[in-house]
Amino acid sequence: MTSHKIQKDLTRSYAEEITEVIKEEIGDSLFSVLIDESRDISVTEQMAVIVRFVNKKGEVVERFLGLKHVEDTTSSALKKALTEILAAHGLPIARLRGQGYDGASNMRGEFNGLQKQIRDENPYAFYVHYFAHQLQLVIVSVASCCSSFDDFFNYVGLIVTSSSASCKRKDKLLTKHRETILNKIESGEIFKGRGLHQTTSLARPGDTRWGSHFTTLIRIESMWDSVVQVLSMIHEDERNPGRAGGLVRKMESFSFVLNMKLMLKVFRITNDLSLLLQRKDQNIVQAMSLLVDVKIRLVNLRNEGWEPLLEEVKSFCVAKNIPIPNMDEAIPRWGRSRLQGDLITRGHHYRVDTFFAALDAILTEMDHRFNEVSSELLVCFSYLDPRNNFSKFDVDKIARLTEIYDEDFSFVDRSNIRDQLGNYIIHVRRIDAFAACHDLGSLAIKMVELERDRAFPLVYRLLELALILPVATASVERAFSAMHFIKTDLRNKMSDDWLNDLILCYIEKEIFKGLDNDKIKKRFQSIKNRRMHLPKKPPRKPRRV
Repeated sequence: MTSHKIQKDLTRSYAEEITEVIKEEIGDSLFSVLIDESRDISVTEQMAVIVRFVNKKGEVVERFLGLKHVEDTTSSALKKALTEILAAHGLPIARLRGQGYDGASNMRGEFNGLQKQIRDENPYAFYVHYFAHQLQLVIVSVASCCSSFDDFFNYVGLIVTSSSASCKRKDKLLTKHRETILNKIESGEIFKGRGLHQTTSLARPGDTRWGSHFTTLIRIESMWDSVVQVLSMIHEDERNPGRAGGLVRKMESFSFVLNMKLMLKVFRITNDLSLLLQRKDQNIVQAMSLLVDVKIRLVNLRNEGWEPLLEEVKSFCVAKNIPIPNMDEAIPRWGRSRLQGDLITRGHHYRVDTFFAALDAILTEMDHRFNEVSSELLVCFSYLDPRNNFSKFDVDKIARLTEIYDEDFSFVDRSNIRDQLGNYIIHVRRIDAFAACHDLGSLAIKMVELERDRAFPLVYRLLELALILPVATASVERAFSAMHFIKTDLRNKMSDDWLNDLILCYIEKEIFKGLDNDKIKKRFQSIKNRRMHLPKKPPRKPRRV
């Protein structure tokens, strides 16, 4: 068993058996795919494919199909790789009903992207841009359209780097933070308690994961005094003190505090949604509802949030001895010279050019990025929502889905759908068990439990089509995390086939644990003739005398 050839054959046996289980799970169900690409440690472009379907229990399931090495990332090359993976699993493109990608042009291109090429072959494979990824891009839009916030996030990165770039600086920061906490406890400003005031440090923000900036800003706010003291010590002790001194001056400015407090409010509104959209069990209707809730909160913040925010910023500045500027003072517009004569009050600059500009950019970008929410397909699916005793139920809107998916509904089905919907809505409103259903996922599970999927097969088919539409990219990202965990600097020469087999066994742990060892042995022996066979039972341990 120490031979690498034996290990590869054994891993291959497990991977093939896992694949058989996945194929059996999918059966003849409709499905969607989630696809993304990433480079491994040996700078090889890999494409991960996840399949999403509804199992026999009515549960939404996402399974890892495989990792495929692609020589280039053009839409044609990606389509060829996807077709090969689906064919290897016996999944024809004709049964594909959804595509989920990120916003790369080679994926989502309207004229020659991957989604367009697949829809040319199968017009029912509707494309949905990952909601969580779009939400990230919405927050990015603030930095791109508002130069003051672009400047702010650049300084945040410099503050984190400067105050914790080395072990010595990080130790200073932690020491100062502990001293600050002890002083506050002694003065009665904060109280002791189990799990409170634990040791923490500044979190480095990620370039592509803007949710990480939320953690960074929370840490800067909670460790404010310690960060300022450490930067001041660096300014006094280091050979090149210029940057640290400039960062202290920047932090102790009203504009920096205002930007920090505003972005914390925005992140607190959007962060929960971002985390929810990364869960496997999210469905498209629930995601749409959550997006509407977040947008309402952002609109309320824009219309009613300026005065409370201004008071919060002023209170923070008073507590940290930061000077509060005169809001009636005339200043030039951002990036302009006083010589141009285009002056505005400082209060106007903070309220209009900072507060309103940032929130307007976010709301505008949400309308642009989430235009799928207003598409006819998703609007019609929303009328299946079981919340509030199926209050949104509309026979005509739901029946329209059978025309959109006319491949999955015969002429007779389309003729009978309204009558079945009428019987269905009377039944589910009368049965108490359906009152507890809070989304399409729980509704589908309850229908299978009560065998109502057989009584209302056309309605259940519509539920399946809604549930398999992809929402989140979490499963694909976890596949790449597994890839980076398995293929490392020390193991950077493994073949693509072995890498795929290892990742499949690693990701699908639940299936792996439930495999029959006898089947694995038979598959292992069938790969090639061997001198010895694996024992049917483990050898007995010798008795101690």
